[in-house]
Amino acid sequence: MAAASAPQSEVAASKADSGAEGLLDVSVLKELARKSLVDALNSVNGAKTLVLDPTLAGPLGLVTEVALLKHHGVDKMFWLEPGPLSATSTNIVYLCRPLIKWVKIIADQIKRHSQESQKHTYTLLLVPRTSTLVTRILEEEGVLGDVTISSYNLQFIPLAEDVISLEHDSAFKEIWVDGDETVIYDSMQALITLQKLHGLFPRIVGKGDYAARLAHLLTRNTQSVAGGDTDTHLNAPSETMDSLIILDRRVDMISPLLTQLTYEGLIDELIGIKNSHVELPVSLVAPPTAPSQGEASSSTAPSTSAVPATSLTKEKKRKHHLTSATDPLLSELQDLNFSAVGKKLNQVARRLEEDYKLRHNAETVAQLRDFVGKLGGLQSEHQSLRLHTGLSEMLVPMTRTEEFNKSLEIQQNLLALYDVNAQLTAIEELIAQGADMRTVLRLLCLASIILGGVKAKSLENIKREVLQTYGYNYLPLLLSLSAPPLAILLPNPLPPNAPPSIADSKYPYNNLRKSLRLLIEDPDPLEELENDISYVYSGYAPISVRLVQCVAQKGGVLSNPAVDKKSAGGEDGSKRPSTTPMVQAHPIVGWKGFEDVVASIPGETVDIVQKLPIGQDGSPMPPVSSLMLPRERASTTVVFFLGGVTYTEIAALRWVSRQNKGRNFLIATTGIISGNGMIDSVAGINATASKEAGL
Repeated sequence: MAAASAPQSEVAASKADSGAEGLLDVSVLKELARKSLVDALNSVNGAKTLVLDPTLAGPLGLVTEVALLKHHGVDKMFWLEPGPLSATSTNIVYLCRPLIKWVKIIADQIKRHSQESQKHTYTLLLVPRTSTLVTRILEEEGVLGDVTISSYNLQFIPLAEDVISLEHDSAFKEIWVDGDETVIYDSMQALITLQKLHGLFPRIVGKGDYAARLAHLLTRNTQSVAGGDTDTHLNAPSETMDSLIILDRRVDMISPLLTQLTYEGLIDELIGIKNSHVELPVSLVAPPTAPSQGEASSSTAPSTSAVPATSLTKEKKRKHHLTSATDPLLSELQDLNFSAVGKKLNQVARRLEEDYKLRHNAETVAQLRDFVGKLGGLQSEHQSLRLHTGLSEMLVPMTRTEEFNKSLEIQQNLLALYDVNAQLTAIEELIAQGADMRTVLRLLCLASIILGGVKAKSLENIKREVLQTYGYNYLPLLLSLSAPPLAILLPNPLPPNAPPSIADSKYPYNNLRKSLRLLIEDPDPLEELENDISYVYSGYAPISVRLVQCVAQKGGVLSNPAVDKKSAGGEDGSKRPSTTPMVQAHPIVGWKGFEDVVASIPGETVDIVQKLPIGQDGSPMPPVSSLMLPRERASTTVVFFLGGVTYTEIAALRWVSRQNKGRNFLIATTGIISGNGMIDSVAGINATASKEAGL
């Protein structure tokens, strides 16, 4: 169910008729984000200088463009950074997240202006809401009277037709390292907005302590908002959404620590995707210099990439927005295991060549007109093929390095619990070879979670080697990884003075491996057959998606719903519907059948049937039994990842969605994460804040 390039409908009305394709229309969320930005800017009359928090450039680039800002009075834009601000317009609008460092810079710039007798009107727009802390700091700095404080409520941003994100990059660190739960409240507000558009989630199912906190916050606030709101959507169960599944990231820390092996996941691992943008060589992104029509039409797809991979890496880079709205091939490629991408590109190349040859068969004017009509589509597909061929050629050498393959081997052996001591020795060898610090720490945390802790002596030795090799500035990182509530780097046995919360957070990997069928040892070559969600990690099923299956596709946990597809033939992992009949989606009945397995995972378990606000019309919410009746039309299950989701988990959920008839998944998250991004975030290293990300 990858995003398609079909135009979006206005609101939720038309999708009711679209049967099994009945995805929620997420473009409404983008319109909401644009409208509230325009309203916030229009609240300041006249020309204005916009001073922007660099970390908001990427998220804003996904909902608006510079032309829209200029249309609403923004004549100059600056990054919010220390130092003087020279603004020509009277109005200065600051747009930033409510962080102390930004507020101090703003206060400093205002004081500097008053010393220089510059007269300006200051407006501070905080994202996503105002904060008492900001008011306090401005008061202490003595500039509160000069500033009008307001908010820009930026909530879910659509990244694809079935993925919406708060694009809050530091959510994981804030919750599990800093103990700052603000993002849980922000997530609750965004989910209430979703309910205002589409009705109440009839059922909320969740796993994890913070997931439970979010679920209870959501039900409590939904009732208070609905009580004072005439909006009928909050006073009736949703017709289009059958449930909300909330998973907090701590419930499955294994998946983000593993190397992602889908096409989009691997791009994120090896090149880096930030706010759906990736930095690519200019020659790949820019269309080739137009050849004569004869050359263009006779061009065959294998010649799509004239630039050798070696020179690509040295070339000047430009930001490219990875979206299937403008890239016809992305939706076919993004969720494939990387080993199947070459074959798919080859098929597309051959198909394009056949399509170009059709012009020779055009004899009448009508046939020529038809061909010319298709030409625009063929050319955009041709450019897309050129881009992805070049991108694949950049990835292949990176996947052939010794470090990459050694890391993969250690991961696979750890998952299979094979010769554990040898894997720890292999991690030490990687340190000795000067491998990337993030790769080493990912493997070390993975070993700790899977084995229930690393032998104390080995762990101390490896930690010492890490600090001596990479620098003692990483000591706070090691301490954060070992401290609760994160506690993913632990000795075994635990020291006697360890708090009980650490002992409770030990992960029952060995039991889950069997009960959730995490490792698939399938003789069939994976590139030939997407036989189970485990194809995304070449044989390992992400626990988070298995937990979603425990709620929304119970049969898929115990056996492969797609196992008969091979005999049906033609399944190459593409988005084409299979010839085998799809399984009718069963109603959502919570964790039923998997209570023991779910209870064994650390963290609270949630299953709430939402009730209508009392006294609306006297009639209570439909009884639970009615939730179990099969729905007549396709419904959407919203899966919310608190703390971030990886591209591989998105690919696996899309796979589950393709096996079901009558159920789509809308994946909602605080942000897209990868193992490297997670380690950088905990270490406090800002991944190159790409200011030009979108704007």
